[in-house]
Amino acid sequence: MASTNFTLPSRAHDYELNSSSSSSVPETKISLELETNFRVMQSQGENNGVVRDETHSNNIGVFLTWKDLWVTVSNGTKGSRSILQGLTGYACPGELLAIMGPSGCGKSTLLDTLAGRLDSNTRQSGDILINGRRQALAYGTSAYVTQDDALITTLTVREAVYYSAQLQLPNSMSKSEKKETAEMTIREMGLQDAMNTRIGGWGSKGLSGGQKRRVSICIEILTRPKLLFLDEPTSGLDSAASYYVMSRIARQRAGKTIIASIHQPSAEVFGLFQSVCLLSSGKTIYFGPANAANEFFSANGFPCPTLQNPSDHFLKTINKDFDEDIEEGSAGKKSTEEVIGILVKSYKSSHCYQEVQRQVAEICSKEGEALEKNRNHANFITQCCVLTIRSSINMFRDLGYYWLRLVVYSVLALGLGTIYYNIGSNYGSIQARGSMLMFVASFLTFMAIGGFPSFVEEMKVFQRERLNGHYDTGAFVIGNILSALPYLVLVSLIPGAIAFYLTGLQEGVGIGEGVERFFYFSTVLFVCMMLVESLMMIVASIVPNFLMGIIAGAGIQGLMILGGGFFRLPNDLPHPFWKYPMYYIAFHRYAYQGLFKNEFEGRTFPNIPGGRPRVITGESILRETWQVEMEYSKWVDIAILFGMVVVYRLIFLMIVKAGEKVKPVVRALMSVQQKQARQIMAANPTTETNSAGNSPLYEINK
Repeated sequence: MASTNFTLPSRAHDYELNSSSSSSVPETKISLELETNFRVMQSQGENNGVVRDETHSNNIGVFLTWKDLWVTVSNGTKGSRSILQGLTGYACPGELLAIMGPSGCGKSTLLDTLAGRLDSNTRQSGDILINGRRQALAYGTSAYVTQDDALITTLTVREAVYYSAQLQLPNSMSKSEKKETAEMTIREMGLQDAMNTRIGGWGSKGLSGGQKRRVSICIEILTRPKLLFLDEPTSGLDSAASYYVMSRIARQRAGKTIIASIHQPSAEVFGLFQSVCLLSSGKTIYFGPANAANEFFSANGFPCPTLQNPSDHFLKTINKDFDEDIEEGSAGKKSTEEVIGILVKSYKSSHCYQEVQRQVAEICSKEGEALEKNRNHANFITQCCVLTIRSSINMFRDLGYYWLRLVVYSVLALGLGTIYYNIGSNYGSIQARGSMLMFVASFLTFMAIGGFPSFVEEMKVFQRERLNGHYDTGAFVIGNILSALPYLVLVSLIPGAIAFYLTGLQEGVGIGEGVERFFYFSTVLFVCMMLVESLMMIVASIVPNFLMGIIAGAGIQGLMILGGGFFRLPNDLPHPFWKYPMYYIAFHRYAYQGLFKNEFEGRTFPNIPGGRPRVITGESILRETWQVEMEYSKWVDIAILFGMVVVYRLIFLMIVKAGEKVKPVVRALMSVQQKQARQIMAANPTTETNSAGNSPLYEINK
């Protein structure tokens, strides 16, 4: 971009935009100079990729405007707190708009509001228009790069971008075309030398922070979106890495509207932005050309010291967290709160503000094209196949996902087999067999919770990709199930064989029947592990926090084990809670009963010496000792367990889908309530309220 320098007198006392302050030069002079800045920026169509006055009717890119935007959040019993207060602005194709301000000023909230990503507990009011229309952001039109790099750490850069390309790009493109698009995007972001490097995580060293950020950007720009949101793209990076990342983004701005929240850019990074929106405490301090911001501060008595980074000066001036007195030329010192008040008032009375209002009105008056609605990603079957392959690779390479569990399960099974080694068929073996089977159904399956950390990382990737509309939730569930099947079979067969044959559970029956009993034994172990994983998926969708998720999942399983009918026999369970409903909804009940039937049916055991009868049948043991329901066979128990797997996965699917559907509805209800409150306030000016409404004008299509 060809920079344009504006020369304004640097003496703070010469110019003052605040109407309440004394000034030796009329406000109109500064207004004219700032108007000139705007006009010069507008004339740079070749460099910025946009001519504001001529392009509203042309179908080039996305014009985003927001007017009188308020966002509030509830403070519980204390009422509500305003995060954004009456913001107005716009973003145009070919430009990089920086949203700047100190921590807690509302940068990310503004970005989330514009992208339709606000939480349901917030309230929003104001107009947000796309090309002058109230319309949804169709898939492929917009993309959002989060502050945290949620990536599958076991994949290489090439794999991560290529699998994403297969998911996002339509089936009309061949695999070779998708691969070429992925590699071209990687080269555009300067990652060609790291194509075959794994992203890396806690277990292995991989990419640097800047490279991971560029991979995240690569994934989101595969569809060449017209509107790109970036949340703190330089967070955690040094100045060199920050500049490299932002310069790569700047090269992609032709035809795109790019909005980035950024905390403290270096002078070089700040120079890459065409426009800046400076916030403090949710209020607009300045909105306009980036290279005119310094003149605005100087004209108000807060010039940037020589050789100091302008963005550092801006943030220091408007950061009230430390509330130090700030030097204001010859006028002495003022508190940060007073400085912010001066700048806010000066901005609203300046021609900058009037120009922003004029631009917003002009964009809105000339309705541009409606966003394309028919941009499709891969079909459902392709999504399932790609997600299955990608998840399988991740599970194979991540030692903590299944391989470590296989080792732990094998060690536990070896311990179980040696404790109950060659258990025999005497009367004392009845209780020993029940205890051994209970341990398998309860505590071996309980260990499946160990895969929760890896699954949480996968869920983070799913949530990011799902919010950006990369694929359907059902495809993720199916892909997760199919990719886990081989590993669950392995984990159930090897430890199951060790425990089953060392214990001698096959003794006393024929070879064929022994194989059948082992198959049933390992199948119950397999399906119980699937159930625990399905349960943890539900927990992860409700409680995404890692530590809280493990505690919640362990607590739920503990309740199910207690109500499963072993530690307290079914007929002895208290009725209000433990018998109804816990005994019937706990999957351990069906696992216990299925394993007991598999073990005792068709067997006989000697009674205690002197007891009558002298031989006890397995059926009588099931009825009298374990109180097993004998009205149906063991295969019905295992069918119920498989049915519960399906139900659990459907519950997870419904929770995710409900979250997507409920949030807009909740926002709409809160908007109606707030609108009514404002009408009451308008009718009765003495009525006090500190809340603002919420009007979900658009949301990203999932």
